[in-house]
Parts: sequence; structure tokens; C-alpha cells
Amino acid sequence: MNIDFYDLLPEISKAISRNYLESELLMGKTDKPLPTRSVIIEIINDLRQLMFPGYFSSENIDSAGASYYTGHMLAVIHHKLKKQIALALAYNDDRGITATNNEILSKSEEICCNFFKELPNVQKMLLLDAQAGYDGDPAADSREQVIFSYPGLYAIFVYRIAHELYKMKVPFIPRIMTEHAHSKTGIDINSGATIGKYFFMDHGTGIVIGETTIIGDYVKLYQGVTLGALSTRGGQHLAGIKRHPTIGDRVTIYSNATVLGGETVIGADSVIGGGAFITSSIPEKTRVSVTPPELSIKNDTNNKTSELSATNYIYEI
Repeated sequence: MNIDFYDLLPEISKAISRNYLESELLMGKTDKPLPTRSVIIEIINDLRQLMFPGYFSSENIDSAGASYYTGHMLAVIHHKLKKQIALALAYNDDRGITATNNEILSKSEEICCNFFKELPNVQKMLLLDAQAGYDGDPAADSREQVIFSYPGLYAIFVYRIAHELYKMKVPFIPRIMTEHAHSKTGIDINSGATIGKYFFMDHGTGIVIGETTIIGDYVKLYQGVTLGALSTRGGQHLAGIKRHPTIGDRVTIYSNATVLGGETVIGADSVIGGGAFITSSIPEKTRVSVTPPELSIKNDTNNKTSELSATNYIYEI
């Protein structure tokens, strides 16, 4: 029996259209457009050019032209960002007002002004992050290489931008930003996390940092580290509750280690070994390691059976 798509088309189209009517979630709020994802990515790229013009701007900027360039870029970003924030605020407003409402525009302008005032501090934090990347990686030829090519620095750059908007309670946009960085780098940092200065992710692929994570200064993470929640079965009932761990200053966490729970605190100056699974607090100046597997080799003469074992142990430095 031959099946022709165009014979099925009316029935399928009608069924999907019926789903639109039965669930408003599929259509969104038709009278209110959402922020535009492509424009938000443009804003990220513009901010990258503003923060690191010598690496990502197509213009040659010297000290004489720096002020003009900075002013121009800030004006361009402001024009785009204010509109996207207004769209986000209006969409989340239950009163039915639109992005052109005076109250929404005023709030959007206030958020923009506060955001731009924080950019010099964000820029200084990013310089420390670049320094951490250079100091922490013997394979780095220069700080310039870290800025220009390291995915970890890109992820922390996007996070630090998004975190400022998150603190100002801007809907949608911070998450769009960090998920864009996630898709490009494989590093998932929630915009709500709090991360101190001089932060470095070595390799970075597969790192997950949850929304209520608190990370101190001079922390270094390796690939595959998860700073997560013990359980999310409570769903929205857990919103606003500390669900993710606190990492003290000068902590190093090696690859594929997992630290879970809002009450879990990793004390300052501690080292968490690769593959560790931690759900309770660790004192300061403590090393947590996983015993390496024991390898036995079987051959034709002794018929020994190989056995592997791995256990956690803790000892003070």
C-alpha cells in the first residue's frame, strides 16, 4: 500500500492545530513576543568586543581612539539590550502590558544603567580569570592565548555578564546567555551561581555548576566536575532554596568529582580527588581521594583473576 504525504497532511495539520488550542504553552503569549535569541547572542559578541577589543573587534583601536570606540560600543549594546529586557519584563508581567509601556521602558532603562555601571568591575574580574588560566595551566603560552582561545574563559565571561542580569531579576535573558555558552563549550554554569575572583576551569568540558552554588576565590576545577543538588524531586517547591554546595577559597577539584547538596561545604584549602562523590561537608585543609583501582594481571600460568576496587578516604594535609 502506497502512502502519500499530501493525503495525510490535512489530518496531521488539524491535530497539531488542535494541540495549539488546547495548550497555550505551545503558542506562548501571542500578544507578547519573547526576547530574540539571536539578538541576545549578538549582545554577547558585542560585549566580548567591548571587554577585549584587541582580540575580538574588527577595528584597530589605539589609546587615542579608545574612548570613542568604548562610547560607540556601549551605545550599540544599550540600544539592543534595553529592548530585549523590555520584552522579557513585559512577557513576564501578568497585567497585559507590552514592551512599549512607559513603566516597562523605565524599568528596562534602570536595569541597563545598573548593568553598565558594573561592567568595569566585571572586566577586572575577567582579567583575574585570564591570569588564573595562565598561572594554572603549564600548556598556556600566554595570557593572550587564554583570552583568545580557551573555552573555559569564554564560559566564565558569559556567566559573569549573565550573573549581573540575574541579580537584577531579568527574566529569560541570563539563561539564554549561559545556555548559549553551554552549547558552545560543553560547560554548564547557571547564571545564578556565585563565583569569586581568579577562577579557572582546566579543560572545562562537562563541568556543571548549579544555580545556588557558591564558589570562593582562587578555585580551580577540572573537566567533568559536578556541583549539583542532591535531589530535585521537589521541583518548583525547591525554588529559591540553597540546593548546591559551597566551595571555599583556594580549593582544587579534580576531574569527574561530584559534590552535591545545599548544606555541603568544602572547606578552604582543600583538594578533592578525581572521581570522588561527596554529599557531606569537608573540613578545611583536607584532601579527599579515591583509592586507585588495584590491577591484577591474569596469564596462562597462574590463572589469577583480576579484581578492581575503589573506596574514598579522607586525610588532613
